[in-house]
Amino acid sequence: MSGLKRPESVLVLVTASHKFVLMMERRQPEGFWQSVTGSLKWGETPRQAAVRELYEETGLRSGAALLDLQHTERFPILGPWRSRYAKNAYTNVEHWFGLNLPSRRLIRLNPGEHTRYRWVATEQAQRMAFSWTNRKFIRLWCD
Repeated sequence: MSGLKRPESVLVLVTASHKFVLMMERRQPEGFWQSVTGSLKWGETPRQAAVRELYEETGLRSGAALLDLQHTERFPILGPWRSRYAKNAYTNVEHWFGLNLPSRRLIRLNPGEHTRYRWVATEQAQRMAFSWTNRKFIRLWCD
C-alpha cells in the first residue's frame, strides 16, 4: 500500500514468572521505555506480527507459549507519526499478546530499535512504560 503504515499494531508483554517485566529503551526518543511493539505489515495477522516483532526485537522464539489475549485498544496516532499513515487514518488498533517465561533470559536487542533492556518488577515497569496501553497491560497481566 504505497509505503504507508497500517494503523494496526501488536503489544507483546514478556514476563518472567509474572514477577518481572521485560522493558526496552527505544533508540529514539531517549528515555522511551516499552514492551515489544510493532505495526502489522499489510496482509499479516496480529499473531504473525507478534511472533515476528518478538523475534526481531528480543531474539526470543515463543512457539505455542505466546498467548493471544483477544484484547484490543484504540488510541490516536500522534502528530509526529501522522505522515507515516494514510490521511484518513487517525487511530491505531493495538492487539495484546503475552509471553510468560519461567525465568529471566538474556535478550538479543535489535540495535536499530533499542539501546538497552531491563527485567524489572511490575510496579517499576508500570512507571517506566511510556504508553498508557503498555501501563494498563502490565497492571492487568501481572496483578
